Amino acid sequence: MSLTITPLNPVLGAEVTGIDLAGPLDATAATELRHAFEAYHVLVFPGQPIDDAAHVRFSRHFGELEIFPRQVNRSALLPAIFQISNVGPDNRLLPVDGDEWRYLSDIHVWHTDSSYREIPSKGAILHGIEIPPSGGDTLWCNLFAVYEALPDDLRQRIRGRTARNSIAYQRSRKELPPLAPEEAAAVPPVAQKLARTHPDGRTSLYISPCYIDTISGLDFAESQALLAELVEFAGQERFVYRHIWQPHDVVMWDNRCTMHRVEPFDAAHQRRVMHRTALVGDEPVA
Repeated sequence: MSLTITPLNPVLGAEVTGIDLAGPLDATAATELRHAFEAYHVLVFPGQPIDDAAHVRFSRHFGELEIFPRQVNRSALLPAIFQISNVGPDNRLLPVDGDEWRYLSDIHVWHTDSSYREIPSKGAILHGIEIPPSGGDTLWCNLFAVYEALPDDLRQRIRGRTARNSIAYQRSRKELPPLAPEEAAAVPPVAQKLARTHPDGRTSLYISPCYIDTISGLDFAESQALLAELVEFAGQERFVYRHIWQPHDVVMWDNRCTMHRVEPFDAAHQRRVMHRTALVGDEPVA
């Protein structure tokens, strides 16, 4: 196996070719991919028509896998597969005004996966199975670069602060029914630092806007105003890689130093079926 790794964007993202994700991954290639993951934060593997079993098998080379707290979104055969789809079990489009698509449509808001866990996800691996003909691009933002470029006054305003991340708040924002008691008990609200120090000593901004209700020392309105400033600054094109999906692209990203969102598409008429695994985190936000 001879990998070719080609940068896609000055700020983050690289394309990886010379690999078949359905086949075995040797130790040398796995090490090379781990280094690329640390260097580029987003890795794109084009043209990989893998099944869910191969998806899970490849993902496990990089760590243990999370199980999403809501059972309805998990694959019945492989619980590590989180189904992000506007297509229901009956193979028909979900009603756009129904609870399930209203919940999943929060992919359009900037977020970091599993920020509502005490130890958030290290990364994720997403397989694009069905792609709409227009819209549905995914944008990733480099939060290392954002933190380094923050104006001094904004950096001072977040110094030492934490943000409360809550999957219950995210559902209340969408006016959705609460989680089942056993699901809610597994993911209580958690405070995460806004400035995250990574193992290599660098610091990034760490925000997951769709899950954050309040910031320490501020009331709700003040918290949301500060969060809006951070999101507006972080969303600038200079910090962002845009991925235009092709069928069976697989994208792997670092949740510790990026956030992402999906551009809207015509969910009432176009199918978008994506399967994701998430890597269990190995450290708290500290």
